[in-house]
Amino acid sequence: MTMQSDTLSDRLRHIKLSLRGVMNGVTSASMRQKGLNYKLIFGVELPRLREMAEELPHDYDLAAALWKEDIRECRLLAGMLMPPERFDGELADIWVEQMRFAEEAECTVHHLFARLPCASAKAFEWIAAEGDMPRLCGYLLLGRLFSSGARCGERDANEFLDQARATLSDPTAPHPVRLAAHRALLHFMNLGEKEEATGEALLSALE
Repeated sequence: MTMQSDTLSDRLRHIKLSLRGVMNGVTSASMRQKGLNYKLIFGVELPRLREMAEELPHDYDLAAALWKEDIRECRLLAGMLMPPERFDGELADIWVEQMRFAEEAECTVHHLFARLPCASAKAFEWIAAEGDMPRLCGYLLLGRLFSSGARCGERDANEFLDQARATLSDPTAPHPVRLAAHRALLHFMNLGEKEEATGEALLSALE
């Protein structure tokens, strides 16, 4: 998908037309039934969106404009197209505050947040936050960092374990948050024997 126009409005229009061209009505209806209440859902699957993102300019203004659209696919593309070097922790907080669905969190963490220099700091900040979405993003981000081999000091490790223990033992915590915390813990346990033993002890205490 090539971009013929230079103006931002024309770029947005071109992207929306391209999305409409590959719209999946059945998938769109299914997503709405599952609670995704965007103004518009094209039902385009993530692999196809990633293919589209490879051909689109990774431009700050375009990504910011896409994020402002109440369209599922535009919001997901925004995280794929935002240049990490133009994105800071303050803006990350704003995006997290504006997120409504777990899919947005998962996609944005994977494609954008995990590539930020402040990724670790924001992850620990978010898992200690009160809101469900910040905690979800925090655990998703730590899981991503741990899975890539990132390690943390003893103090941060203890903080993560304390927060994970509190989340996993809280029956009122939303399922996506609990699941992200559990997966982050499993990635943490893969870092080494010490981490594995600590994680095993935590999980055993929760049984």
